[in-house]
Amino acid sequence: MLHPSYTELIKVVNSEVEDGDTPVVNSRYSIVLATAKRARQIIDGKDPMSMPKIHKPLSIAVDELNKGLLKIMPETAEEEAEEMEAKLAMDLKTEPGMIETVANEAAEETVEE
Repeated sequence: MLHPSYTELIKVVNSEVEDGDTPVVNSRYSIVLATAKRARQIIDGKDPMSMPKIHKPLSIAVDELNKGLLKIMPETAEEEAEEMEAKLAMDLKTEPGMIETVANEAAEETVEE
């Protein structure tokens, strides 16, 4: 048996969702995708946020999720974050002074919504 179980991980991820709201995660597939993405980040050089007994990337990712250190965002929010990150990276390559402009635009969009 896996520890923590999928149901335990789903409860941890959805713990901040208020009653009546749509849960962030509805299936084990979402948990698998999230931990696989995080494991890939760790393999690519990102620093782990926790260190379980087993130091394999996937074990670290599951431990981080179980401890609530990772947040799974709904797909639309994740896509928007990736687009903003890509836009910022492009702006940095062309004009280093654009960081403040992009950050201010993102803050204005957030306030308007």
